[in-house]
Amino acid sequence: MIVPQFEYLVPQSLQEACALLGQHGSKAKVLSGGSDLIVKMKNGLAKPDYLVSLKNLDELKGVRYEAGTGVIIGSRTTHNQVIANPILREKYPSVCAAAATMAAYQIRNIGTIGGNLVNAVPSADMPPILIALGAQARIVGTAGERVVRVEDFFLGPGRTVLGQDEILAELVIPDQATTGSNYVKFGLRRAGALAVVGVASSVTMAGDVAKDVRIILGAVAPIPMVAREAENVLRGKKVSDDLIQHAGKVAAVESKPINDIRGSAEYRRNLVDVLTRRSLKAAIEKGHV
Repeated sequence: MIVPQFEYLVPQSLQEACALLGQHGSKAKVLSGGSDLIVKMKNGLAKPDYLVSLKNLDELKGVRYEAGTGVIIGSRTTHNQVIANPILREKYPSVCAAAATMAAYQIRNIGTIGGNLVNAVPSADMPPILIALGAQARIVGTAGERVVRVEDFFLGPGRTVLGQDEILAELVIPDQATTGSNYVKFGLRRAGALAVVGVASSVTMAGDVAKDVRIILGAVAPIPMVAREAENVLRGKKVSDDLIQHAGKVAAVESKPINDIRGSAEYRRNLVDVLTRRSLKAAIEKGHV
């Protein structure tokens, strides 16, 4: 299929990029990795008159650590760069592991972590683990910048809190006392498959007691879903196999899956039960994040 005609704009600063988006309104789209947008354009699902390329904005690339702030990931950082980054591999290997479950190697070379969030696909792999770790999104627009929790970033399938003139610049995983975190998913193929269900968890232990727990479900609701009732099954209690099993069943009841070509709602609920238990056990046993 042929990509429709468009005007290609290459701003030299983040401020210029935001101004161009504001100027052209709904006729403009941001182009970073392009692994989703170009496919949509070829299939006639997106027909922007303008593509605002971020290719020259190197400030949006890379991973760094700032004491007192946390790990900062530029939105243009590719999935393979996330996987290989030594800072993330030391502090949050669960983020690297989540990135490694995505697509094929070639796609991970061009697809960006920012794009994975901005596309707001319910089955996306990065949002659940970022939410479980309390990550925040730094958003830049013509009126300045603002910070929102990744948990609050999504409004629905394909919809986020980003304004027309705003760009997701960075993701910040704050310093925390988390004992362990984990992301696990089930797809219909061994590699490169969309999640039928994905579950991320983070646990902060105080001895045998789960001082804090986060359980985030992917692909079972219009946006990544916080399984609050399942979290409360464990929060403040001494962890046991029985409690973990109960948390899985509660998460399954909380989930809101649909029937589609990749699985029925009932099948997905069963997966939520199993994957929640697996994710929690892995997070608790890791002893590190």
